[in-house]
Amino acid sequence: MKIAFLTSGGNAPCLNSSIGRLLFKFSKISKNNSSQTSHSNDHISAIGYLNGFSGLLKGEHINLPVSFNGEEEENLSDLEIDTFYKLGGSLIGNSRIKLTNIEDCIKRNLINKNEIPIEVAAQQLIKDKVDILFTIGGDDTNTTAKDLKNYISSRDVKISVIGIPKTIDNDIFPVTRSLGAYTAANSGASFFSNIVNENFMGERHLIVHEVMGRNSGWLTAFTAKCYLQELDKKNLFNRASMQNFDKRKYDIHGIYVPERNLDINQEISRLSKVIDDVGCLNLFISEGAFLDEISEDIKSRGGEIEKDAFGHIRLDTINAAKWYSELISKKINFDRILIQKSGYFARSSAPNSSDLEYIFNICDFAFENALKCNSGVVGEDERTGELSCIDFNDIKGDKGLDINSKWFLDMIDRIES
Repeated sequence: MKIAFLTSGGNAPCLNSSIGRLLFKFSKISKNNSSQTSHSNDHISAIGYLNGFSGLLKGEHINLPVSFNGEEEENLSDLEIDTFYKLGGSLIGNSRIKLTNIEDCIKRNLINKNEIPIEVAAQQLIKDKVDILFTIGGDDTNTTAKDLKNYISSRDVKISVIGIPKTIDNDIFPVTRSLGAYTAANSGASFFSNIVNENFMGERHLIVHEVMGRNSGWLTAFTAKCYLQELDKKNLFNRASMQNFDKRKYDIHGIYVPERNLDINQEISRLSKVIDDVGCLNLFISEGAFLDEISEDIKSRGGEIEKDAFGHIRLDTINAAKWYSELISKKINFDRILIQKSGYFARSSAPNSSDLEYIFNICDFAFENALKCNSGVVGEDERTGELSCIDFNDIKGDKGLDINSKWFLDMIDRIES
């Protein structure tokens, strides 16, 4: 049996750990329990395609350690497995490649002009004699995996494709919880817990914390929730015990997500009162917030909106935090403005204990489905509340933050009241 992995899209805390857990599960297969699988398991090998679908198209891969059945083979050690769990990101690399975007694949020199990327990818899997392919990524990764699986099935090739739902945005429908999202939120909260101390460096200080998230504000909101929960545990000084100390300098004073409409003039008026009273502002903003307004602003100045292979606006060219800070600075006087982005710090974290336990559950379920030759995206289906191997054709992206959920409304009430 030959298994293959590819990781795609941005980094996330679950990538290496998912690979490690699946390698561990396959290492436990022996000749004595061959009845549990439809695949031949006399010999098990594993490869990782380098840089996602890019490596698959170019036929570039590395061998991954796995315990074999033959005594002459080197076994996967506990230390090697543990290393996978302690490292964030992906050791085999990621990329953003859409196999149905022929023009982009040619432009990147991934295929020749007379080739079709979906065919090249499928033929490479056949050439490499892959039985099971694990694609670890978000909605773009798994919809691309769907296209690949549909093509493979149309050619009557017996290769299972299992998607592992990874996105720090937690925005894959109908998956209840994406792997790595909770760790990213906690890491972003830890990041801001240090940055917020800069408030004592000025008298009218603005800190804008930009959090990753395109069309979903979930990560921004949940990062804020995690930060406030940790803040409440600190039991900070009060004014009576510490003269001139105001613990409100550590609070969040505004949160901005794509799903929530905002009257900017009213918001500026509210923020003006807060800074006059507290002496600083701490704002959390999703990088996808105010996207329409920023896009129109760029176009009005003759600029162009850059997009990726999937047609998404490249958010690294938008800079929502800078745009919003400049906007409110026209009405509010600040003596210092500090813009900080926790995105790369958060998404490259190693999974925390809670996320790692969840990753184990999902990967163990993925392992079971792989042995049964099932294909689909494994995860908790929010439509049923059960672990499922979800049909690739049901997967969609941009599942927005539920701004009517109790936890979000409670947080907004705390921030804006």
